[in-house]
Amino acid sequence: MAGSQADNSTLTRRLMLLGGAAAAGGFGYWWHRRQPPTHDQPRLTAAEAFAAARDGGIILVDIRTPQEWRASGVPVGSHQIDMRRGDFMAALQAVAGPDRTVPVALICARGVRSARLTLALAEAGFTNVIDVPEGMLGSAAGPGWIAGNLPVARWQG
Repeated sequence: MAGSQADNSTLTRRLMLLGGAAAAGGFGYWWHRRQPPTHDQPRLTAAEAFAAARDGGIILVDIRTPQEWRASGVPVGSHQIDMRRGDFMAALQAVAGPDRTVPVALICARGVRSARLTLALAEAGFTNVIDVPEGMLGSAAGPGWIAGNLPVARWQG
């Protein structure tokens, strides 16, 4: 009986260690997926993006989801195109036109999706894609659109 108890406690410790390692690995994957990829495309702060969109210097595209647009509103001067749309490129070109040199700035919640899509659009031949890495809610890049007290409109979807 005593030998069996020792075997069980060793087995239990091993399972706990393996479970902890699996959880740590899962956390690492989760954390990595929430980090924006590095890129050498241009970047704007939220305030710079607002000013450029207001002055007609860029086309500002909010790539978040309709649920996010409802929850926090949308940046004044932006076009809302959910990046998950199957026809995202067609929707983007309907707003920006067929010229792939037009300056298009992307904003999301915290700069992860905008960085990923900035890279994807550059690979697709867009030559003037700009990332707004602080996003609507703020990130390591800055306070974000909302905390920066920039104008937000109710989404009309």
